[in-house]
Amino acid sequence: MLEISGLTRSFGEKTVLRGVSLQVEKGSFVGVIGRSGAGKSTLLRLINRLIDPTSGRILFEGLDVTSLRGRQLRLWRARAAMIFQQFNLIGRLDVLTNVLMGRLATVPATRSLLGWWPNEDKAVALSALEQFEMAQLAAHRADHLSGGQQQRVAIARALVQEPDIVLADEPTASLDPHNTRVVMDALQRINKHFGITVIVNLHSLELARAYCDRLVGMAAGGIVFDDVTEALTDAAARDLYGISGDGAGPAGAVTPAAAPLPAGAVGQTVS
Repeated sequence: MLEISGLTRSFGEKTVLRGVSLQVEKGSFVGVIGRSGAGKSTLLRLINRLIDPTSGRILFEGLDVTSLRGRQLRLWRARAAMIFQQFNLIGRLDVLTNVLMGRLATVPATRSLLGWWPNEDKAVALSALEQFEMAQLAAHRADHLSGGQQQRVAIARALVQEPDIVLADEPTASLDPHNTRVVMDALQRINKHFGITVIVNLHSLELARAYCDRLVGMAAGGIVFDDVTEALTDAAARDLYGISGDGAGPAGAVTPAAAPLPAGAVGQTVS
């Protein structure tokens, strides 16, 4: 189980995460939703320890993640694999090598720099690519792929880390509807087939409802909704995004993002 207790993060005088407490059961598929600036990306980066908390603790199966340093921290980042909106691939390298980068925590740095990857790791990487119908592109440069293909490579890279948790930070934000479904299906496969916990930040309520077992709604750096997906009613979604029934935002000004949601239409993308 992942346990987050009183997690706070400030940047100078600005506090972007305020005393967040959360428990995530093993094997869950959790969607984190909310307006831009709500603290969603900060939460995932704190779990992965890309940034340090100002206060609070993160525990995973008794391991104090917030106290990790050096090699132990690198190993944790392998166990909590991160998938980014912009893929974070090395464009000039081929697809297979990009996936093999997920094995860096287990391979001596000198061997990886020279490209001396063990045959076992190559087999694991090819198997991961095969899972997402990408093995035939293993020798292609990463920057020659479409956005959807690059994101599938990034997911394969995360999978070869043999993670306990996959953290996906708006992984479909730059994709068209078809590739969005392909990527979300890939995350769902990781969750259902391998039993890996997935925590994904999403702007689209339609995707959140279609794929996630549980939704965590954030606003102003805190958690304001935490329940099974079915509990997110239209009214709860309007409250979460600060949209009133007449289409007015919190200050009463009508904006394009605050257009009224017709009954049953919470499946619209809200950003």
